[in-house]
Amino acid sequence: MQDGRKRVVISNVSPQIEAGQYPAKGVVEEGIVLSADVFSDGHDVVRASVLIKHESEQQWQELPMEFVINDRWEVYWRPEQPGFYQFQVQGWIDHFTTWKKGLVKKYDAHQDIAVELEIGVALVQEVLSLANPQDKPLLDQWIEAIKAVEDPAQAMPLVLSDALSRALNLVKQEALTTRSPSVYPLEIERKKAGFSAWYELFPRSAAAEPGKHGTFKDVKKLVPMVAKMGFDTLYFPPIHPIGELKRKGKNNSLTPSPTDPGSPWAIGNRLGGHKAIHPELGTLKDFRDLIKEAKKFNIELAMDIAYQCAPDHPYVKEHPQWFVWRPDGTVQYAENPPKKYEDILPFNFETDDWENLWQELKSVIDYWIEQGIRVFRIDNPHTKAFAFWEWMIREVRKVHPEVLFLAEAFTRPRVMEKLAKIGFNQSYTYFTWRNTKWEFEQYLTELTQTDLQYYFRPNFWPNTPDILPHHLVVGGENAHIMRLILAATMSSNYGLYGPVYEYGVNTPHPGKEEYTDNEKYEIKHWNWEQYSRTREIITLVNKIRRENPALQATRNIRFTDTDNEQIICYTKTEPATANAVIVAVNLDVHNTQGGHIKVPLHQLGLHPDQPYLVRDMLSGEKYRWRGEYNYVQLNPYEMPAHIFKVEPYNQ
Repeated sequence: MQDGRKRVVISNVSPQIEAGQYPAKGVVEEGIVLSADVFSDGHDVVRASVLIKHESEQQWQELPMEFVINDRWEVYWRPEQPGFYQFQVQGWIDHFTTWKKGLVKKYDAHQDIAVELEIGVALVQEVLSLANPQDKPLLDQWIEAIKAVEDPAQAMPLVLSDALSRALNLVKQEALTTRSPSVYPLEIERKKAGFSAWYELFPRSAAAEPGKHGTFKDVKKLVPMVAKMGFDTLYFPPIHPIGELKRKGKNNSLTPSPTDPGSPWAIGNRLGGHKAIHPELGTLKDFRDLIKEAKKFNIELAMDIAYQCAPDHPYVKEHPQWFVWRPDGTVQYAENPPKKYEDILPFNFETDDWENLWQELKSVIDYWIEQGIRVFRIDNPHTKAFAFWEWMIREVRKVHPEVLFLAEAFTRPRVMEKLAKIGFNQSYTYFTWRNTKWEFEQYLTELTQTDLQYYFRPNFWPNTPDILPHHLVVGGENAHIMRLILAATMSSNYGLYGPVYEYGVNTPHPGKEEYTDNEKYEIKHWNWEQYSRTREIITLVNKIRRENPALQATRNIRFTDTDNEQIICYTKTEPATANAVIVAVNLDVHNTQGGHIKVPLHQLGLHPDQPYLVRDMLSGEKYRWRGEYNYVQLNPYEMPAHIFKVEPYNQ
């Protein structure tokens, strides 16, 4: 039977994912709000706090919660150490404050409070042994001072003492304290999980000389350029030997020429599989040297892990039970009608030999971790078993908690959400297909103001080798710059596929949302030194992101009103540094648009009657604003956006 003396009720604890089945996610040095409904019967004053501890700690830390509204209590917590945490909410009746409020009312009503003062003394004496030792002298002095007063009016300053209230704020009797029914898990990850900028390139297209197959040594020469642009993650398509059977030709043709290199996602041939390197890219030593070189520039290499095989992958002969075989004796290749992927064989996750399959697939990750990789982009994870991912990611991160997994899953919302819950640290999103102001506002609000904010960490990509969206085709350079700014300022994690993005390559394959002459199926030669205005703006935007902590989080985005549907405006703030940013973007890539934007003064810490300064970090221009509504005008041929930093105005 529940102890009937515990009168406080605790419900709707947040964050929690499926009643604590999965940990909610946070990032080092990024604040997270812990909250709950805490209330009691009657009119007594309620107090609440959060007990929290890191997995390596024995003692719980107590964080006082603040009352918000309608029995909602919360505390803003800024974790400093990565790892797994547990937290629990507790609530209790604050008998002392309840007594104090009643005493003040009686005193104001000119009633006799002598007996009430005796009750107060008894209350403090009752909890004296529970108080912080350094506060006990203060409490003893208060008790003696109350006993010594002759005129009740003399007691009121003592009763209203702030120091006394602080000393008793968290003092509670265990027998009368209610705790939330569960202890909830939290996983705090390293900074890169929540703030990163990805640049994707094909190593085989990195050669300086036309007609040559690029190598890791060629990519090594490009690392300073990637660093100069401001990216911290350099991501490659699969680097393994490419299947020779059923190889695809240019533009996914079924009839390749002898010189066609095939798709890197058709993994494996007579030279090896997922733990081998395509010989024309270089050696394992070359790859490890590249990892070290990138690290000098604070860049991490991200590997693409595609759990699938070319027909001549060694696994097919060594472990035929891991694949589906058709009645005609052929192995089932991947299909998404009307698309056929004859060069790719999916694994059968319903095989009776599933345990060995799981162990082998995990060993692929373990192998590349040994070589120095800590970031993995997983290809099509939604076509593999959820149970496998949950097990594999958990086992890997037990030993290497710094390892990050990005889920490349463009599929149904519940499936994408499940992948995030079971362990993926970042996720591809529908950003690429959101275009109107309403669509952006609805989607970002869903990602950041619902429970998704605690487990689904978005990574926005304006393009990929597979996806050339229509707006980049019709909008040209203006659209490329606009979508870059949206991706990089709406989400703290974003990436792009280059150099086609900064060079504005945007010729679609007829009837498809894909690039024609796709780099997936042929080796390109790029002039990496070529000037590009888009690249210049990418570099500037990445610099702005690094210098403004408000842009290093996603869940802090708040949309604000505009009187023009072609202009979207949003703010981001970071309380610890008082950094505040206002972003206004013209969504019309062909025409100048102007309108008034509403500045949320209170949210940004601005006084309604005082002027303030906004500095456009893209142009360097400064503007003196006053009040809520201010006018902006954006010409997409000059710059489609403002990224304002809010600064104090000093006359």
